Amino acid sequence: MDGDRFFPRLLEDMQQARISIDIELYLVESGNSLERVMRILLHAVQRGVRVRCLFDGAGSRNLSDADRQQLRDGGVELHLYNPLNLWGGRANLHRDHRKLIIVDGERAYIGGAGFTDDFCISDDSGHCLWHEQMLEVQGPVVDDWVVVFEQQWQAAHSRRGRPPPLRQRVKVPPRPPGGEGWARVSLTDGRAHRELAHALLASIAGAQHKVWLATPYFVPGWRLRRSLMRAARRGVDVRLLLCGEITDHPAVRYAGQRFYRRLLAAGVRIHEYQPRFLHLKTVLVDDWVSLGSANFDRWTLHWNLEANLNIIDSGMTRAVEESFRTDFAESREWTLGDWLGLPLRHKFKVRLWGAISRRAMFWMGIH
Repeated sequence: MDGDRFFPRLLEDMQQARISIDIELYLVESGNSLERVMRILLHAVQRGVRVRCLFDGAGSRNLSDADRQQLRDGGVELHLYNPLNLWGGRANLHRDHRKLIIVDGERAYIGGAGFTDDFCISDDSGHCLWHEQMLEVQGPVVDDWVVVFEQQWQAAHSRRGRPPPLRQRVKVPPRPPGGEGWARVSLTDGRAHRELAHALLASIAGAQHKVWLATPYFVPGWRLRRSLMRAARRGVDVRLLLCGEITDHPAVRYAGQRFYRRLLAAGVRIHEYQPRFLHLKTVLVDDWVSLGSANFDRWTLHWNLEANLNIIDSGMTRAVEESFRTDFAESREWTLGDWLGLPLRHKFKVRLWGAISRRAMFWMGIH
């Protein structure tokens, strides 16, 4: 659901907080939506609620100094993850891209949104400018989200935002044999710990009916491309839901379109969403759902801290499938003929930004 639905629900929940509000976000900007959030957070502190905010140093660069000071003066504990440093070099690329809000240690909100007007404030048409989803989570798995926040809160403070140390590769646990309400927090720390990516590839490899993936920035690594094409060739319904011309990074869209030809030839269906900027980060593989902050591109998996919730639950499967079908109906579906018939100017942009993307990935050591 978009911000016009999840934002009021989130505000109401924070207003009723009794013990704690913990927030870990990438994108935070001063504006109308943040003013509403700040009022609630400051009132919460006044009634004895502990409020902690962990904002990414780059994603919060449009958070004004006045707003930062107002939060701190009001008793909000505010940390910035890896503030931008003129001499930081490539270390500046390491970002906390997670989106996590926990209220009283009992309810968690995850997804792809931030505290900005594009996510949270409806325009004259009654829709937010960015098409987004947030998931409200309750039950035992919230304890795991609490651990995720606590670990990152301590790491951001003790290491001053330096990239996490290399860790041993994490083994993806076996799929539950069946049942309802299964959920697992799945993370990537941008370095050796990439369970989130391994879980996605394992799910696609075992797909029998469908693989539907929504992402705003489609510049995937070769393993994901290969997995998608292999699934399509064995008869699985593989569909991508991507950005159309309405996007905040046109160059990334062109760079990703260089993969369209081979994917289409393999039987992968590609849909570009038309009404607004699509910012969803959702995967449906048969009855397995993954929803959270990860874009599943090479940049995300190499540099960013990400967090998704992987779910097996029939109700969630139906809801996500319905959401995909609604968005597919509002999208333009590409054909191989469309790609081959692109105007020369468009093909030039694809080649140019594709080449720049390859060189940038090579420079950063991303394969």
